[in-house]
Amino acid sequence: MAGWVISESGAGVTFAVRVIPRASRNEIAGVQGGALKVRLTAPPVEGAANTALIEFLAQRLGVRKRAVSIAGGEKSRAKTVRVEGITRQRVEGALLRGG
Repeated sequence: MAGWVISESGAGVTFAVRVIPRASRNEIAGVQGGALKVRLTAPPVEGAANTALIEFLAQRLGVRKRAVSIAGGEKSRAKTVRVEGITRQRVEGALLRGG
């Protein structure tokens, strides 16, 4: 999916995510404005959507939850996510191509 910006460093990757809370199911809904669009069933209250996002991405990427963190936008729908110990190729494969 063109337009998604992923920054890779020696320790991992950082990318933008746009969260849509209170969806009917957890899923990746494409790329919009340079950010990965993720629908989550969790509501945007008391960090529930943040927790759900971390769990969802960790499971899709096959990493531990502690490897995934929100580097920016904790109280916003537009977030910056950091994943330690993973490559850009693996992120693109797992999140965009479903494998």
